[in-house]
Amino acid sequence: MLFFFKNAKSAPLEAALNRQQAADGPDAWAHLPEEELFTPAGFSEKQAEATAYSNYSYWGSTLRSFFKNKFAVALLIALVAVVGFAFLQPHLPGQVDPNYCRVDPDTGIQLRNVAPGVDGFIWGSNAIGQDLWARIWAGTRTSLVIAFFVAMIEAVVGITVGVLWGYVRQLDFFFTELYNICDNIPSTIILILISYVASPSVPTLILGMSLTGWIAMARFIRNQILIIRDRDYNVASRCIGTPTFRIVLRNLLPYLVSVIMLRMALTVPAAIGSEVFVTYIGLGLSVETPSLGNLINDGRQVMMQAGLRYQLIYPTIILSFVTIAFYLIGNAFSDAADPKNHMQ
Repeated sequence: MLFFFKNAKSAPLEAALNRQQAADGPDAWAHLPEEELFTPAGFSEKQAEATAYSNYSYWGSTLRSFFKNKFAVALLIALVAVVGFAFLQPHLPGQVDPNYCRVDPDTGIQLRNVAPGVDGFIWGSNAIGQDLWARIWAGTRTSLVIAFFVAMIEAVVGITVGVLWGYVRQLDFFFTELYNICDNIPSTIILILISYVASPSVPTLILGMSLTGWIAMARFIRNQILIIRDRDYNVASRCIGTPTFRIVLRNLLPYLVSVIMLRMALTVPAAIGSEVFVTYIGLGLSVETPSLGNLINDGRQVMMQAGLRYQLIYPTIILSFVTIAFYLIGNAFSDAADPKNHMQ
């Protein structure tokens, strides 16, 4: 009985549907001329990859994800405060030149190895009467400038070479051989040779660190490009005539933002560590140019004297905080920039 009622109600609906299809189907356009049936759509580069509207914002989602990490945000605020104060410190009232050697006005003797908080020395003085407060912040500025320039050069050169190496198949052999040559030469040897050949200075250290530092970035970017180069959306973009430059900027590099930011964040503490190492072995900046490497090297020489260990402790604290902060913030921002985490 139920089956009978179901067929009785569905039959009129099926008949109406068949009539509609007959009116709008092939019979409706069977006698149209060919020029009306097929019209060329044309090609527009601006509309080649036009998509529907979405209120999704990559950078907005990245920032929202990053600010959920309270520890990373607190660490970022502290790092900005330290870096900002390092560059603001010489413009504050009451600051002295980091190379000025203070002397006792009564005896004319240099105020050597004065303890912190005595005679106006906030962090004490060194063996020739120079204010450690001024020298540590001046050294922090020098090391940060070196690290930032090295990170930017490595990022620009490394990303450019890595994209060309991975995307343009004709250049694979050339860049592979170049990588094999450069990678087999230890970066420490190159840094030492540059320091021997050229006079020790900030540009010399930047050149020595950047000469081979881009290799690791380029190799990493190349491997990532190889993974995503032939995915469906990139193949579709090439098929519809999207220029290579636009594919790289719109399809490839946004996918690598998280790993690029992580590599750049790790380059800063690595560059500071290289500067400290070169100064430690006696090939770094001259004593007239304060740097964290110079300060730690000077503090190392008096570390066995209990009353003078502050000359090593204070610059080491600044160096440790900056390197650890960049590492942790870089990892947190890398996780936040991963689109997979934006769906949570």
